[in-house]
Amino acid sequence: MKGLLTLVQWLSPSFPTGGFAYSHGLEAAIAGAQVRTADDVAGWIRDVLAFGAGKQDAILLVQALQPGADPVALDALARALQPSSERLTETLDQGTAFARTVAGLTGRDLPPRCLPVAVGEAAAPLGLPPEQVAGLYLHAFASNLTSVAMRFVPLGQAEGQAVLAGLHPVIEGLAAQSPRLTLDDLGSCALGADLVAMAHETMDVRIFRT
Repeated sequence: MKGLLTLVQWLSPSFPTGGFAYSHGLEAAIAGAQVRTADDVAGWIRDVLAFGAGKQDAILLVQALQPGADPVALDALARALQPSSERLTETLDQGTAFARTVAGLTGRDLPPRCLPVAVGEAAAPLGLPPEQVAGLYLHAFASNLTSVAMRFVPLGQAEGQAVLAGLHPVIEGLAAQSPRLTLDDLGSCALGADLVAMAHETMDVRIFRT
């Protein structure tokens, strides 16, 4: 239980990674009227989880949890996989803040990494099942994007929570699958999300950093 509670704390919105400041390009999709309703939000996040950064991060995270993992190589790969400068900033800034805070709490030497690698490296000693770590990570990711939509679409509190609850089967399925995947399974085909992340870089008025 101790390890699980520790991970829940690390992945909670109160943990100082600054996740609330990043929209993963969703702000641009909302501003461009590609995402206007709760159903749009649910579909957008579902695709990002299943076909984009969600699946990609889950693979990197689980690989970083493995005994003998090479976090330096995994971090270099994670950086190379980012499709835009803002997406690199998003994962690296949050991962750096995450590693710094966990290092301060535990006394461990945890260098700056991209977020999924940072979480995997930090969580490895907790001894939790990889699918559990991946599930909580993906839930935190989906929760943050849902929060973006609740503030900027906007969605009501109940409507936003219904969207997040509806994503649970996708999160559960991907988390269960992630321990069986390897680096050969890395890849993304969420091109819409990648394109709006690039478009966000040139928006005149922005609330979120990405």
